Amino acid sequence: MKPTQAAFPATRLRRTRSTPAIRALVAENTLTPADLIWPVFVRDGEGVEEPVPSMPGVMRRSVDKVVEAAREAHDLGIPAICLFPYTGAANRTADCAEAWNPDNLSNRATRAIKDAVPDIVVMTDVALDPYSDTGHDGFVVDGEIVNDQTVEALVRQALSQAQAGVDIIGPSDMMDGRIGAIRTALEAEGHQNVMLLSYAAKYASAFYGPFRDAVGASGALKGDKKTYQMNPANTDEALRCVARDLAEGADMVMVKPGMPYLDICRRVKDEFAAPTFAYQVSGEYAMIQAAAMQGWIDGERAMMESLMAFKRAGCDGVLSYFAPAAARLMQNGR
Repeated sequence: MKPTQAAFPATRLRRTRSTPAIRALVAENTLTPADLIWPVFVRDGEGVEEPVPSMPGVMRRSVDKVVEAAREAHDLGIPAICLFPYTGAANRTADCAEAWNPDNLSNRATRAIKDAVPDIVVMTDVALDPYSDTGHDGFVVDGEIVNDQTVEALVRQALSQAQAGVDIIGPSDMMDGRIGAIRTALEAEGHQNVMLLSYAAKYASAFYGPFRDAVGASGALKGDKKTYQMNPANTDEALRCVARDLAEGADMVMVKPGMPYLDICRRVKDEFAAPTFAYQVSGEYAMIQAAAMQGWIDGERAMMESLMAFKRAGCDGVLSYFAPAAARLMQNGR
């Protein structure tokens, strides 16, 4: 019995799904290693690669091993590496002075990478939580995370990183006015070419837990971060934050976390047409890895599908702990 015209109209969408070559030809989005930034944790010592238990496959690396990671990233076609320090208790203080120490872990790693792999882009984090005895991104006074005093410290931290040779500074603290203050200071000190990738829409999320373990902040945090990170219920507020940060001098903007906030990524890109990134955070990574280790999902397919979701949502790139594994698959044509 022949199918009727009503059942099978002239448009058969399955035609363009019929072979790998056809599917590639009509793909609306593509993913390459150049879309990735690899977050790397740096710790003290030499020759150290220390596993992070809550993030299978992720290491805390000493500076020499971070340099090796930068070489690996460069060889894989990953254009940028982002540094996060694992700071010991002795360097976590009320005044957070280690944040702008010229010889802190982040600055030492920046200089070492730039000496060894000058072509790779180095991004750093600006926030006080790796250096604070409270685990907060800002100073705490009488139980309140104070904004303006924190911004002054963030400026000192950003200048220290610029002097170390960083290419991109990533303010992740969510204090009001910090982009304008940092940009003004960078211009005044002759660092006009240092870029700002603002964590403009960073939510008070439950998906950050493994990261806090990785940087040694899990036990330090007192209270929560809901007075400065965004309410997960809000979307219009994210656009206001992005508009403000672009007006204050941000070159690029970030949405964090990633997959639970793809709607925010789409709205930001559509509204501003500015370079837009997302951070596939530690909890997202850990869930995929845990399910894959249990055999519940195909880990490689889930990894690549999750990264493509960011491109589909309008992101120009994504920070992901999957970066080297994904880049290796792409290099092998998978």
